[in-house]
Amino acid sequence: MTAVVEAEGLTKYYRARRGLEDLTLEIRPGEVFGYLGPNGAGKTTTIRLLLDVIRPTRGTVRVLGHGSREPAARARIGYLPGELVLEGREKARDYLRFLGRIRGGVPPKRIEELAERLDADLSVPMRKLSKGNKQKVGLIQAFMREPEFLILDEPTSGLDPLLQREFLSMVREVRVSGRTVLMSSHVLAEVEQVSDRVGIVREGRLVAVEDVSALREKAVRRVELHFDAPVPPEAFADLPGVRELSIRGAALACTIDGRPDALIKAAAGFTVVHLVSSEPDLEEIFLTYYSEAS
Repeated sequence: MTAVVEAEGLTKYYRARRGLEDLTLEIRPGEVFGYLGPNGAGKTTTIRLLLDVIRPTRGTVRVLGHGSREPAARARIGYLPGELVLEGREKARDYLRFLGRIRGGVPPKRIEELAERLDADLSVPMRKLSKGNKQKVGLIQAFMREPEFLILDEPTSGLDPLLQREFLSMVREVRVSGRTVLMSSHVLAEVEQVSDRVGIVREGRLVAVEDVSALREKAVRRVELHFDAPVPPEAFADLPGVRELSIRGAALACTIDGRPDALIKAAAGFTVVHLVSSEPDLEEIFLTYYSEAS
């Protein structure tokens, strides 16, 4: 199948300042692609280039099989900008219904269903909406047409934890339906929960693209083992990937980089009565990639 996004050597400079450099990336149909990096890393620049809001300094990009300047793909994209501006005296409901009409017709029932899921009050004039409610309206307009490709820039900004969870459920539903999502964020935990693959961008450069499962394998985790009797330290010396090893009687604690295979095989020579392993955190993985790219 044709890739939803095909970028090659995509570069954007703002005069002397680099926004993005030499981005080569493919986003596959039906996947949720997490795009990670702190503010200013190049995430929003990438999205604006995909949408043809800005033009590249050099390089090429195709979206849904079309060049970025071709209008054919735009009707198939839902977009939530990172900085959503909603002003005016009209009510949020009227604004969304207007957008629905000009975008080919969205049933009012669909708008109300999304508003209920996100606990959005659409009777409020847009200029009086709080930041959180503006974000809800932005999500409704992005999802309401059930677009083939959703581009979401910092989508949970301003949402409380319960609504963040509901948003992630909506993203999973999009994936189940076979549609594609690009989700840009600096909130690593939410990306980890729904993404198939993750790209990490640093100072305008893509430093890694990995399956989420592969990222977890590279994670640093803390492991504790408790045996039924004291164990000899030499049995666990110099194990690959094992560091910060501490053995006190029948208790062992260490840090593991990546797979725990070597430690497990060494522990199999003794009777393990209890094991504690902290789940890998993408925050640590993210920092690892940053330090490697420095």
